[in-house]
Amino acid sequence: MGRLTFIQLLALSSLLIFPNFSFAQLKQNYYANICPNVETIVRNAVTAKARQTFVTIPGTLRLFFHDCFVQGCDASVIIQSSGSNTAEKDHPDNLSLAGDGFDTVIKAKAAVDAVPSCKNKVSCADILTMATRDVVVLAGGPSYAVELGRLDGLSSTATSVGGKLPKPNMNLDQLNAMFAAHGLNQADMIALSGAHTLGFSHCNQFSNRIYNFSKQNPVDPTLNPSYATQLQQQCPKNVDPRIAVNMDPNTPRTFDNVYFKNLQQGQGLFTSDQVLFTDSRSKQTVNTWASSSQAFNNAFVSAMTKLGRVGVKTGRNGNIRRDCAAFN
Repeated sequence: MGRLTFIQLLALSSLLIFPNFSFAQLKQNYYANICPNVETIVRNAVTAKARQTFVTIPGTLRLFFHDCFVQGCDASVIIQSSGSNTAEKDHPDNLSLAGDGFDTVIKAKAAVDAVPSCKNKVSCADILTMATRDVVVLAGGPSYAVELGRLDGLSSTATSVGGKLPKPNMNLDQLNAMFAAHGLNQADMIALSGAHTLGFSHCNQFSNRIYNFSKQNPVDPTLNPSYATQLQQQCPKNVDPRIAVNMDPNTPRTFDNVYFKNLQQGQGLFTSDQVLFTDSRSKQTVNTWASSSQAFNNAFVSAMTKLGRVGVKTGRNGNIRRDCAAFN
């Protein structure tokens, strides 16, 4: 076997440096020569959808996270179950994903494909990535350049979801371990938790904190008492499971750093939210971002960019779906 060329050595070394090497092909303005107006087309479609219903905004943001944490950012969460295959979206952990998030991607895809030069040239995974940035901006959050060039995944199974998504009762070590598996550090984890500045949850996700926390304390002592009372009024014991409660009780429709101010007041809805303040290892970050929206926004953009590189499909590992909800 001959000596490795410099180029081969370079490729080899970059594989060692970037274990998820596929993101090396991601770049800003990826579609400049393919579908130059793609970001405007997607933004207009997302804006129109958000005007119809606010749920578009948290629904799309959460969809992106659930997609990337299971088999990477490859739009596999959008696939519909068919015949013998039960897809990711039908796993119990994904049943609460809002239909408006899926619909946002479908509508943006249709808008892109309506332009002849763009038809079947832009992946659903990239459309979801752009749409996620757009909903953050629509809610008053930071704008940022998105890296593009993902392909759509070739498999989607409910069995691949188990144990991959954060649970509302997790502690700091469990959260850090789950995020570290995707190359995300504690600061990234706290920043992405800040997405809970938007959206809502169903009562069963936190009812243990307000009714049966422990023998000594039926109500979680880290919960602000008046907030606990408010939650008990919104979620009586035998509440309709469809009833939803805002994640941020103060500015639920605005992307801001109030989430972190809420944690300082004992107003984190989930155990996994409040632990970010009660655990001394993460408390300082919460305090810093509660006092500086700019610092939080910068950290959020950095974390979202890193999240968007997780498990990217390239080459033969993916394709561009004609229909985001079905394999070609």
